[in-house]
Amino acid sequence: MTDMTPKRAKDTEVVMTQLILPPDANNLNAAFGGKVMQWIDICGAVAAQRHCRQVVVTASMDDLHFHAPIKVGMVALLHSRVLAAFRTSMEVGVTVHAENPLTGERTLTTSALLTFVAIDKDGQRVQVPPLLTETDAEREAFQEAQERRVQRLARQKANQSWLKVMKPIAGA
Repeated sequence: MTDMTPKRAKDTEVVMTQLILPPDANNLNAAFGGKVMQWIDICGAVAAQRHCRQVVVTASMDDLHFHAPIKVGMVALLHSRVLAAFRTSMEVGVTVHAENPLTGERTLTTSALLTFVAIDKDGQRVQVPPLLTETDAEREAFQEAQERRVQRLARQKANQSWLKVMKPIAGA
């Protein structure tokens, strides 16, 4: 049985670093967006798992924004934390900053909101503990996450006509 004691948001924080090397880069000498997305997904998943102590899967990645490139030789600093916990899902915020290793200067490069769902060994959803919000900023972030969740769930039921044009291509 999972411990349903409310967990503090700050106890879910994760910090990861990645050195941007040529295999991580595109032809503009900046990190591939897909590679950055992979790191965001991992960083967010660790935060979600710290909160619920269960296996988690990514349900959605929303509000992914690339603000600036991360050049080869720079260090990517990823920071994540759980912003809200619902019945079986959690919203996690992730930011990525580029750090110049020679000067220490840091620039926000990427931000994203992800939803993770906790699952058991059979792949069934399991309940997650409530999130203990201790500061006004945490309470405001939680409230905003609740509003985004309502919008996200509504979007899942609507605006899906585009899927009809995405039929598998013969011979592909």
